[in-house]
Amino acid sequence: MTNATWDPGQYLRHAGHRARPFLDLLARVPGLPTQAPRIADLGCGPGNVTVLLTERWPAAHVTGHDNSPEMLDAAHTEHEGPTTGGGRLDFAPADIRTWAPAEPYDLIVSNATLQWVPGHADRFADWIAGLRPGGVFAFQVPDNIDAPLHALMRELAGTPRWKSRLADVLRHTDSVHAPGAYLDRLVRLGCATDVWQTTYFHVLGGEDPVLDWVKGTGLRPALTALADDPEARDAFLTEYRDLLRQAYPSAPYGTVLPFRRLFAVAVKEA
Repeated sequence: MTNATWDPGQYLRHAGHRARPFLDLLARVPGLPTQAPRIADLGCGPGNVTVLLTERWPAAHVTGHDNSPEMLDAAHTEHEGPTTGGGRLDFAPADIRTWAPAEPYDLIVSNATLQWVPGHADRFADWIAGLRPGGVFAFQVPDNIDAPLHALMRELAGTPRWKSRLADVLRHTDSVHAPGAYLDRLVRLGCATDVWQTTYFHVLGGEDPVLDWVKGTGLRPALTALADDPEARDAFLTEYRDLLRQAYPSAPYGTVLPFRRLFAVAVKEA
């Protein structure tokens, strides 16, 4: 995963919009094999969506995994502990590139994380092998690497002023596969699989809200790379902000951010 430094406060500034795709993903997850399921959330961030798993399955033992100390600190503080149905929610550090189930799981889920993990589809076999029969692997990822907020970021990072510091730290255009590629991989692993895409039209408020949004996610590697040079960081943000203002003009009711996401729910053969 990326070595960016994450800011839970910045990420949570748009928590409602960011949580909606996870709720849409969970709505397509069928019943799990056991009454007190074992669940893993890969890339849990500050835990604000991980806790939604305990609302759907209150008797579950849910563990959120992340490689960001800042995100895990927020998750431990705000969400860890027993659940109303006799289950438990906890959090642990993990590198998703190497994480593998150490016990049988009923559900392995990942929300807006796998795009940061090179070769993530190669991990599917190990994760599905760790599911109980009838268990579920489900994930959603941003599928908009060609959208202006990413394309403009890459173009700016590739200009002479920024290329040496930023060109190699941003997400690549192949960080998410085509829907059919995920479907083929998961079906061949013995899963009944549902793959789909949804484009959300988020109406954002405030000044420069698209910049504010991306400062919590896609821009983190660039902000981390420039952290030791505040003057350069601010100059880059100003240039990027001006490009975003043209690409995402404001309206009287706010600024519209179209955002396409890709979803997959794979049920292991019982």
